[in-house]
Amino acid sequence: MTKRVFIKTLAALAVTAATCSSAFAQNTPIKFQLDWRFEGPAALFVTPAAKGYFKDARLDVTIDAGNGSGGTVTRVASGSYDMGFADLAALMEFHANNPDAPNKPVAVMMVYNNTPASVMALKKSGIKTVADLNNKKLGAPVFDAGRRAFPIFAKANGITGVQWTAMDPPLRETMLARGDVDAITGFTFTSLLNLEARGVKAEDVVVLPYADNGVKLYGNVIIASPKMIRENPAAIKAFLLAFTKGVKDVIAQPAASIEDVKARDGIINTALETRRLQLAIDTVVNSPDARAEGFGQVKGPRLSLMASQVSDAFNTKTRVNPTAIWNGSFLPTVAELNILPKK
Repeated sequence: MTKRVFIKTLAALAVTAATCSSAFAQNTPIKFQLDWRFEGPAALFVTPAAKGYFKDARLDVTIDAGNGSGGTVTRVASGSYDMGFADLAALMEFHANNPDAPNKPVAVMMVYNNTPASVMALKKSGIKTVADLNNKKLGAPVFDAGRRAFPIFAKANGITGVQWTAMDPPLRETMLARGDVDAITGFTFTSLLNLEARGVKAEDVVVLPYADNGVKLYGNVIIASPKMIRENPAAIKAFLLAFTKGVKDVIAQPAASIEDVKARDGIINTALETRRLQLAIDTVVNSPDARAEGFGQVKGPRLSLMASQVSDAFNTKTRVNPTAIWNGSFLPTVAELNILPKK
């Protein structure tokens, strides 16, 4: 081998090595924890992944199912996950009850502008309005977001004398259908369709949404670990922009997006989950409040009011500090967030 050929070979190897090293360095791994199973609303996350939007942003995103917002918050806090999707009230509670925790996750994007929580009852129970809930027997899992926030709902509507029955999540709608409880709390798009799956017609269900009855709590947010915020803020920005692009696609074609969910859980009922996704979009993603405030964003006064309400309702060890739980600096531009179609 001549000296010239040798030098050229070395140069080519150096370029190849640099290219491989650069490609490796550009793919940032992110472990992401959902709040619940792979059901309709999970399309908001799995569709941008399936379409390659995260890959295009040089992110290697792994999305896992969850078992409740509380679990998502603690797993991100522990470092098991880099980011997640959780109820803002659960995040506030964690902050206020663990003031000395070294790694408290932070909300970086609003997704459900209103809490999806509601009280649901069967019409035959005689419950028609919130006033009819006085002295009734309500049921929900102990960690249910609606049950946890019920004191806020009760205070806003003067409800007293409620008795609670706890059960595992799969039994909630069954117990209401059987008449074991007078009403339940839950996310509307979860419980209403679960009742239908148990033979209860939608027209036979009374739905009392928190958002329509004096309780303007924010719902689910994307959260990030302090480590992620410190060490890779650019990756958070890239994630949120890719996610926003995916949400726009999901809103435009929810039925197609359910196929992406089905790829993650092949036994889901496609028609049911398409309806669940559409209900979630209509009630908490593309709601009047979301369009007024802007997708992904929060309003300071409303956030502060919620922090105070959660502190009181959950009887937290310390008061919730709204500025400690929210960081909007990673959000896409206002123009990039303008994805919600006008009604």
